Amino acid sequence: MVTLFSLLTALPAVLALHMLKPELVLPVFSVLLFIEAALAVIAARLIHISDNAEDITLWDFAGGFTLIGCAAAVFGEPDQAALFLTEQGSPRAAPQP
Repeated sequence: MVTLFSLLTALPAVLALHMLKPELVLPVFSVLLFIEAALAVIAARLIHISDNAEDITLWDFAGGFTLIGCAAAVFGEPDQAALFLTEQGSPRAAPQP
């Protein structure tokens, strides 16, 4: 399970580094980690493991992904993420007097 989540994190992160502008990498990485946290929660709900397990569980993965995703969102610049989500090339209409 560790290998699966490592691949799900590393491969898109490497692709994002090569395909996106540097200022957009952290917001995209943050979203990726939140999606992986949701997948870990779904898998943890489907696979019932006793609560007294001493090993790392899927709930631990979900918490770790959420924590790191929040940190990436905090360190990323929100202005750059907003620019990514808005249309940049479209002309704006002139305001009416």
